[in-house]
Amino acid sequence: MLTVSGLTKAFGGFIAVNNVSFSVGKGEILGLLGPNGSGKSTTFNCIAGMLKPTAGSVKLDGDEIAGLTADATCRRGIGRTFQIPRPFRELSLLENATLAAHFGSDGHLRHDEAEAVARDALELAQLPTDPGAQVRGLGAAGLKKLELARALATRPKLLLADESLGGLDAAEMRQAADMLKRIRDERGITIVWVEHIMGVLLSVVDRVVVLDHGAVIFEGTPREAQEDEKVAEVYLGPPETRAA
Repeated sequence: MLTVSGLTKAFGGFIAVNNVSFSVGKGEILGLLGPNGSGKSTTFNCIAGMLKPTAGSVKLDGDEIAGLTADATCRRGIGRTFQIPRPFRELSLLENATLAAHFGSDGHLRHDEAEAVARDALELAQLPTDPGAQVRGLGAAGLKKLELARALATRPKLLLADESLGGLDAAEMRQAADMLKRIRDERGITIVWVEHIMGVLLSVVDRVVVLDHGAVIFEGTPREAQEDEKVAEVYLGPPETRAA
C-alpha cells in the first residue's frame, strides 16, 4: 500500500532523514521506532504532506504523493495523529470530529453525513458521542483518543499514529495499543505507528523499522528487533556500558 524509497529531508546542511526506504502492506501494522531525534516524525511529516522531501519517493497504492500538500494527502486516504493533541477546546468532542470529517471529504459531505462519520469515529475511539461532551476536563488519555477520533473521521485507508503512548501510564498505554490493533482488525485500516517506547508497541505490530540519526538501521519482526545488537545499542548503549 505505502512504498517509501530513498526519502531524504535536509534542513540547510542538516540531514534529518537520510535515504530512508520501507514499505507497508495493506492491513499491516508497521512500527517505526527510534530514539528521540532519530528522524521518525520528520519521516511522518514528509509522508503526510507537512514537509516536502528533499529527495526520494512516497507512493500510496502506486501513485506518487511526495510533495503533495497535507490536505491533498489526507484526501488521498492518509490520516494522521499528532504527538501533541491540539483540539478546538471551545468545541465539543462531536464538533471536533465533525470538522475533521468535513476536512477529509473536501466539503463533499452534508453536515448530517459528516456528523454520522464523526459519531462512528468517536465510538471507535471509545469516546462519548453526546453533543454536550466537551474537550475541557479530558486527561492525557482522553486527548489522545480525541486525536485518534479526529484522524479516523477523515476516513483514512492508511493511519499514521505519532507517539500515541506519550504521557500515558502503563494501563493507558496497553489500552491505546489494543485500540490501534482493534482498528486494524475491525476496519482493515493499515497503520504506521511511530514510537520511541518499544515494549508495548512490539506486542502489537507485525513488523518494525528502526531509525537512528535519520537512517534505517533495522527492518524485521518484533522478535528479531529485540535480539538485534544494533537496536540494543541505540536504546541501551554499547555493550561495555550496560549494567550486568
